[in-house]
Amino acid sequence: MSLIAIERLLSGWPRFGRKFINTSRSLTSGLWRTMIEQSEETPDSVGKHRTELGYRSCFGYLLHRCNASLVYVARRRYSTYEKTSTQILSKLFPQTSTEPNDEESRERRKREEEEELREMERAWKRMKLGFGLVGIGGILFSFWAIYYFGKPSLDDQGNEVIDEFSALPLTQQYMARTWKSVNHFQRFIQEPSSQKLLPEPLQAPYVQPAYTLVLEIKDVLIHPDWTYETGWRFKKRPGVDVFLKECAKYFEIVVYTAEQGITVFPLLDALDPNGFIMYRLVRDSTHFVGGHHVKNLDNLNRDLKRVVVVDWDKNSTKFHPSNCFSIPRWNGNDNDTTLYDLASFLSVLGTSEIDDVREVLQYYNQFSDSISQFRENQRKLSEQMQADELERNSKSKPIVKNWTRGFIKH
Repeated sequence: MSLIAIERLLSGWPRFGRKFINTSRSLTSGLWRTMIEQSEETPDSVGKHRTELGYRSCFGYLLHRCNASLVYVARRRYSTYEKTSTQILSKLFPQTSTEPNDEESRERRKREEEEELREMERAWKRMKLGFGLVGIGGILFSFWAIYYFGKPSLDDQGNEVIDEFSALPLTQQYMARTWKSVNHFQRFIQEPSSQKLLPEPLQAPYVQPAYTLVLEIKDVLIHPDWTYETGWRFKKRPGVDVFLKECAKYFEIVVYTAEQGITVFPLLDALDPNGFIMYRLVRDSTHFVGGHHVKNLDNLNRDLKRVVVVDWDKNSTKFHPSNCFSIPRWNGNDNDTTLYDLASFLSVLGTSEIDDVREVLQYYNQFSDSISQFRENQRKLSEQMQADELERNSKSKPIVKNWTRGFIKH
């Protein structure tokens, strides 16, 4: 092929591309127009149209068959959808039903309604039977409980032990003993496991700290966190090591919490390897009152005038609010400095040799943020001490007295 022929071919290529695009558009628009028109025609008109066209080409015949198939599938799907939707709406809203209202349809609806009523009656009978069985089981269990918990105790020889209910009639004996057992179980759940949670104070030559510090572990020393990926994790609060070491100089440290011991003991072993925490009290040492586990300080076996409780939940110390020093709840943030300020406060309290710490705690409890108020008081005290020091240094001694004293010495 010569260069001139190649040049003519390249120069004519844009015109050929435009003609091809226009032809494609015409064919496409004609195809869709034919599909729409045929979807609205009757079978007779379709047959007449076939005859007139005569299927002039194989390509036209294929297009026609494709068009007819698409229209058939679309109509079939639409009719199925319309039928299903109509059935659902007719069942939910009978007044909107478009089904023929003949005798057969009414009979069918009547049978369906009767079947639904019979099914509801059978369900109600099953429910009543279940309630009856549960009631009979409850009655039998009650009789067994009264017999088991109400029978008199036996000694080693198998003889009945005389108690305060032995003089009552037999039925009343069993009822009274059962009621006593129920009350005992209730007290076991609600009251502490012991009336003296801590041992007696240490005697000489051992050193007993002058004050007792009661700490909550959750959100005071550590923060629990749970995720789907890692499960439960416990984050250590910034300054815990310094706090425990400083407070151990002046306080007998006790952890008192409403958490379970199976969770708390391993955490304290990892948190306090040096043993600054002397005693650990968990859920079985609390009172369960009004849906809260309350720390009853009366069972600590310590003088309450020298007991300080650090907690964020006032419900847990509502029996003795005057012994509580409230701090903000820790949510796991790394920039927290509360324990450092708390260590300073407790160090000042321990070195001041205060006879009743409740007076100091009641003063700080009237503020919403006790730690901030303590920092402000320390700042004012420091400024006052600096001012007094400057005033003492600014006062000069009289010259005559200094000269006379020096002259006499010589």
